[in-house]
Amino acid sequence: MQSPRLVLPPKTVAAPSEAAVACWSCGGPTPADSFFCVTCASVQPPGTADHFRRLGLKRSFDVDRADLERRYFDLQRRLHPDRFATRTGREKALSQAQAVSLNEAYETLADPLDRAVYLLHLAGMDVLAEGCNQIADPVILMEAMEMREALAGAQSGAQVELFAANVAADIEECVGDLAVAFRKNDFDEAAKLTTRLRYLRKLIEDSRARHSSRD
Repeated sequence: MQSPRLVLPPKTVAAPSEAAVACWSCGGPTPADSFFCVTCASVQPPGTADHFRRLGLKRSFDVDRADLERRYFDLQRRLHPDRFATRTGREKALSQAQAVSLNEAYETLADPLDRAVYLLHLAGMDVLAEGCNQIADPVILMEAMEMREALAGAQSGAQVELFAANVAADIEECVGDLAVAFRKNDFDEAAKLTTRLRYLRKLIEDSRARHSSRD
């Protein structure tokens, strides 16, 4: 009786984790978007990495602030231009460019509103620009009008403080709702909530300015 033939699974070739590029200094291959050449350790150009990848984070609205800061300060120490004061002019310029890109990534991801706007941008969606007064969603528009009236009607510093405290609670709730929307990849809902978060932030600023004017 003939033994059954053993069928081997087809061979697979693992794709590289990231493309390699030639180092500007030594010409050796180094991973794209790497901060330093793996061969000669020269600083590399910033590349095209998004803010999450630049800081070694998964693309998500849920960002651990302590982890973000740890990663940022570690890279900041390694890329600070002062560490390259004796290097060539090109490497000093690249370290400065890397530092600028790193700062931009950190500042964007550290702020919930900026992080939401950036995630929507990566998804191909844009929300209202800063300072724009046009709100398309009728529910958000009505809420904004009512809250503006409430702030205008606050007659004392205590009333303004109470209004600001209520808005701060709304902001916290809105950030939580944004996290849920992004986990579900519901970008339409995330865009609405981002618009709401933006005007809530503006209300906080206006209430503080009004409270200061009463002092």
